[in-house]
Amino acid sequence: MNNPRILYLVATLSVFLSGCGVNDGFSDLDRFMKEIDSKPRGRIEALPEVNVYRAFSYSAASRRSPFLPPQDVVENVIAVQEDQSNVKPNLDRVPEILESFSLGQLKMVGTLQRGQDDILWALISDHQGSIHMASKGQYMGKNHGRILDIDSGRLDLIEIVPNGYGGWLERPRTVALDDQ
Repeated sequence: MNNPRILYLVATLSVFLSGCGVNDGFSDLDRFMKEIDSKPRGRIEALPEVNVYRAFSYSAASRRSPFLPPQDVVENVIAVQEDQSNVKPNLDRVPEILESFSLGQLKMVGTLQRGQDDILWALISDHQGSIHMASKGQYMGKNHGRILDIDSGRLDLIEIVPNGYGGWLERPRTVALDDQ
């Protein structure tokens, strides 16, 4: 133990360790800690229960407001007019196969151009799974619908429907290509 470095290190450590053993100046802190520990503990209240928000869907927006007085209903009498148009379906014609289905049961699934002619045919699927070919001028649907034009993505037709006064009127319709 003749090495002065080791002696210096041992002396320094003993000075530091002797400082840790002294308990002066903390008596008031120790007394405060014992006093706090001896008091009864407090109780924390439980958190209040949160009400879940439920969205309200107001379904009577289209009805009359209950805060407004009711309106008088006036009955309009419409005189039966004679049919002024000369639009009439040809009832003597033999119905085609696509006229036995309503337009809601028919879907356009594609187009086809055969050979050298420039006629574009529409491929129509009925609700039974059959595919029918239709061209411009043919009829389809229950309301005397005549095909006016066929495009690669849609089929334009005009239907002849009753106008409610004993006559007929023309109504344009479009059948779009079904992407499914």
